[in-house]
Amino acid sequence: MRVQPLTGPALDAVLDDVARLRIAVFRDWPYLYDGDLDYERGYLQPYRDNPRAIVVGAFDGDRLVGASTGTPMEDHADDFAAPFAGTGLALDQIFYCAESVLLPGYRGQGIGHAFFDAREGHARALGRRHVAFCAVQRPVDHPARPAEYRPLDAFWRARGYAPLSGVIARFRWKDVGEPATTEKPLQFWMRTL
Repeated sequence: MRVQPLTGPALDAVLDDVARLRIAVFRDWPYLYDGDLDYERGYLQPYRDNPRAIVVGAFDGDRLVGASTGTPMEDHADDFAAPFAGTGLALDQIFYCAESVLLPGYRGQGIGHAFFDAREGHARALGRRHVAFCAVQRPVDHPARPAEYRPLDAFWRARGYAPLSGVIARFRWKDVGEPATTEKPLQFWMRTL
């Protein structure tokens, strides 16, 4: 296993694999995302030719088995930045950690920490003061919630992140087995570097 930060042409070369990983990993709880490759390619387009973007790849040999992405907040979709209105936080001081996706067989080996370490290091190199991400919020009594599910809150808190009160993004996607898209709340978490 190797975990490697990728920028520029190396980042561009793995984006289709990142798209496939997003579809596979986010299909499970808590996202339940019924994704497609065309949408994913469009979603990841802002990372192409963006010198401030990063993909941290986890490779088993030459195979990408996990990826973690990030960009300065102002380079990301307005929908991600809009919840920060009225917080007093300057967007040009926030680095946005988008997704961390890792195939199940590779979890529990420290790769999640390596993902955060690399993105936080990239944020520091860009002169950012804060790092933020958001996570979907599902009801605790949701019928699709696996009995053995363990939220990542303790992991995030141990890394110094805390939820930002009232800073919630809202996005629509189609859940697995559902006929149409529905809106989901995503709670922002942040830490100061």
